[in-house]
Amino acid sequence: MGLSPQITNLIIILGMMQVSKRIPLDDPDTLNMVRAGYLLSNVIIISVYLYTHYLINKKKDMTTLKYVEPPQMGSTDEPKLITTTVHKYDVDQMKALYKAQMMGVGMMAVMHLYFKYTNPLLIQSIIPLKGAFEGNEVAIHLFGKPAIGEMKRPFKAAAGFMSALQGNAAPTQDKKTIEAAEKAGRGGVKDE
Repeated sequence: MGLSPQITNLIIILGMMQVSKRIPLDDPDTLNMVRAGYLLSNVIIISVYLYTHYLINKKKDMTTLKYVEPPQMGSTDEPKLITTTVHKYDVDQMKALYKAQMMGVGMMAVMHLYFKYTNPLLIQSIIPLKGAFEGNEVAIHLFGKPAIGEMKRPFKAAAGFMSALQGNAAPTQDKKTIEAAEKAGRGGVKDE
């Protein structure tokens, strides 16, 4: 059994922190090489996402997907029935990946350009790239892995420290829960 992505990320972060201490980031040529590596990493990530999105649109799986989305923790809302298609679900997941990547680049730009932090460039050149290739959409559509087990739609939220604290429940697809949500009249409008 391999290490979990969270453990490998921690190992990479600790390793890159040690490496960054030995890299002369005050040298303009070295700093420009690190910046180029960061930009290349992001170009690769966006290219992988765009190609995966292309494969999703090419496949255009219109199989109906029903699941019950739990309310946010602390919310008084009822669980909501979602009826969509596999294609729409995958496209929405890709949009979320684009948004997360752009937010990461924006945060890195502020940290580097405004606050003059250079060490995070090294770590942010590797961790998001690794995460892009480990994502469910990329694994299913680019690498051809079957959408079963952990990769069955709807995807469970990535298990992380904050999600454990917030107690985010995963969407459920069991017949009993879906029928209860349908009877209660919560959601169920199919997205096209």
